[in-house]
Amino acid sequence: MRIPKGEKNDRKKGRSRRRANPIWRRRILPIGLPVLLAISMCGSGWWLWHSGTVQGWGQAIQDSAITASAEVGFRVNEVLVVGRERTKREDLLRAVGVRRGTAIFAFDPDAARMRIEALTWVREASVERRLPDTVLLRLVERRPMALWQRDDGFSLVDNQGEVIRDEDFGGFGGLLLVVGADAPRHIPELFRVLESQPDLEKRVSAAVRVGGRRWNVHLDNGVSVQLPEEGSSSAWAKLAEIEKSQHILSRDVQVLDLRFPDRLIVSTTPGKEVLPRSRGQET
Repeated sequence: MRIPKGEKNDRKKGRSRRRANPIWRRRILPIGLPVLLAISMCGSGWWLWHSGTVQGWGQAIQDSAITASAEVGFRVNEVLVVGRERTKREDLLRAVGVRRGTAIFAFDPDAARMRIEALTWVREASVERRLPDTVLLRLVERRPMALWQRDDGFSLVDNQGEVIRDEDFGGFGGLLLVVGADAPRHIPELFRVLESQPDLEKRVSAAVRVGGRRWNVHLDNGVSVQLPEEGSSSAWAKLAEIEKSQHILSRDVQVLDLRFPDRLIVSTTPGKEVLPRSRGQET
C-alpha cells in the first residue's frame, strides 16, 4: 500500500494527523450536557414535589412570615360591619371565624365570605382586610316582600322571589299574603305590576296564583281583581283609571274581571247595579 509523500514526512517528524469527527458527534458535549442536567433537575424536582418536601418548605416559610407579621402589629384588632340589620351578631361573628389578636394574614377573606353568604338573611357579602389590623364586612341583606301561605304553614319571601329560611315572623304581619305553589318565583313580576299604580297598591292585602298562569288580587275591602295572564300591567292601569273617574271600589262590588282587554266584567251583590251600561262594560 503506497503512502502519500506528505504523510511519510509527517510520520518521520513524529506528527500524526488530527482524526476527523462527524459534526453531530462534535456537538454532543455542549448540547447534551445541559440537556442531561435539565433532565436531572426535573427528575429531582418531581421527586421533591411528590414527596411533599417543596410544599413543606413553602408552608414553613409562609407560617414564619405570618408569625413575624403578627409580632410587628399585623393582628386583627377590629371587625367592622356595614349593612347589618336582621342578621344576628353572634351568627355573623361565628361565620367570620376570626378572633381578636389573630394574625391578619392568616385570615382567609374568601372562605369567610362564603360562610357569611350561607346565613339566612344575607344575600351578598364582601370581606376585606384593612391593614394593619381591621377586617371590614359589607352585607346586602334580603328584603322580605311577602308572606307565602302553604299547606304546612307560612314562609317569608324576599324581593327576588326566594324563600327566607326563618320561622320568626315578628314584625312582618303587614306584608302581602301570597298563595300558590309557584307564587314565590313570580313575586318580582307581581310587584312590578302593583307598584306601577301606587294608590291601588296600598289597598292590596293578598294575591292568589291561579293555575300557575295569572293572579287574583284581593283588596282591603274584599274586592277580588282578576288580572289577565298577559298584559297585567295594562289591566291594572285600566282599573286605576276607572277608580279615579268613577270610584268603583267604593261601590257594592265583589269581583272585577280584567282578563279581557276590551271589557270590564263586574260582579256585584244580586240586585245591585254598580256602573251604568256602556260600550266596553258588562255587569
